[in-house]
Amino acid sequence: MHDIRLIRSNPDAFDAALARRGEGPRAQEILAIDESRRAKIKASEGAQAERNAASKLVGAAKASGDEAEFERLRALVASKKDEQAALEDAVKAEEARLTGLLEVLPNSPYDSVPDGADEADNVEINRWGNPRNFSFTPVEHFEVPAAAAGLDFETAAKISGSRFVVMKGAMVRLQRALAQFMLDTHITKHGLTETWVPVIVRDEAMYGTDKLPKFGEDSYQTTNGWWLIPTSEVPLTYTVAGDILSDADLPIRMTAHSQCFRSEAGSAGKDTTGMLRQHQFEKVEMVSITKPEDSDAELERMTKCAEGILEALDLPYRTVVLCTGDMGFGARRTHDIEVWLPGQNTYREISSCSTTGDFQARRMNARFRRADGKPEFVHTLNGSGLAVGRCLIAVVENYQQEDGSITIPAVLQRYMSDAQTISTDGQLI
Repeated sequence: MHDIRLIRSNPDAFDAALARRGEGPRAQEILAIDESRRAKIKASEGAQAERNAASKLVGAAKASGDEAEFERLRALVASKKDEQAALEDAVKAEEARLTGLLEVLPNSPYDSVPDGADEADNVEINRWGNPRNFSFTPVEHFEVPAAAAGLDFETAAKISGSRFVVMKGAMVRLQRALAQFMLDTHITKHGLTETWVPVIVRDEAMYGTDKLPKFGEDSYQTTNGWWLIPTSEVPLTYTVAGDILSDADLPIRMTAHSQCFRSEAGSAGKDTTGMLRQHQFEKVEMVSITKPEDSDAELERMTKCAEGILEALDLPYRTVVLCTGDMGFGARRTHDIEVWLPGQNTYREISSCSTTGDFQARRMNARFRRADGKPEFVHTLNGSGLAVGRCLIAVVENYQQEDGSITIPAVLQRYMSDAQTISTDGQLI
């Protein structure tokens, strides 16, 4: 949510930031509603003051026997009570109008974020590793015999429809090994606190993390109104909703491995083959809660944590800053990490690390207090550390062998009974 005080102080800058996100000017409309709201608040306070003053005189008029004055004052008190109630209702209506407008406007990008329309305008800031030179033509993950033996899309379609998979044998173990390795690394090396969270949340949690009201169609809602989480960013971030933390408590750094659910409403016809874009998937998520002055450095730190997983797996990647046209609704700056997929001969997103500033904190009233100050809004950050299914794809494609087997990365072998290879028929050897 945007800070109305910043819009009042510099409406032109607010409109300029919206223009960079492809939005039209809104400051004038917002400030008109805000001015009307404030005027009604002032009028309501005036009516309350007049009512209070008249109430004090009612008893004196009654005691003096001045029946006419008594009746006049009593009528005035009733009139001001009705006037105040009407004004309070009008204030609530204006506040609802103002919130309804602000809650669907995207966050303001940092000045350092490149302008652009789509992913073609993203700017590369880091590249690590060299794509492997294969002595054969590499294929996509679902075409590698060792993987295909454990990926059953046909049965998944029978059970649930398209964009699901049933995994068996070594593929399940490889996915579980990846998730465990990510968690162990983030906990022991990066200092994140492992957290187990619900995957079903209330409206308030989705709203507080900017997933509602604008993006409800992207998620699944239960018949009783709860939501299946798109990522554990939602419950992790919402753990501090309504809190006033001590500055000594910050930063808070959490990680969670969870099932995630997305309707993929806007992706019809995209990545329909294989596991790249699924309705149900796993992620190891990172969330940080920081003081405002620390959030930029925290974004760099979080990005390095995600990159470190790929480096340990020896998977080539590149990191890009998303342009204004490709950046998510709540983000002020986003780093996407794209892993090399030789089967597609391109880089594909495997992690997205974003700082939202106080955008989410305002929506869920998450604050902290310095030792000598009043409460301030925290800054929130989130990032994939990593998308487990996409990392599985990357391992399968980058470690595929000419005979159709898959070499297991060295850092994962201890999670897989010290096996070094997945054979062409899907066995650990």
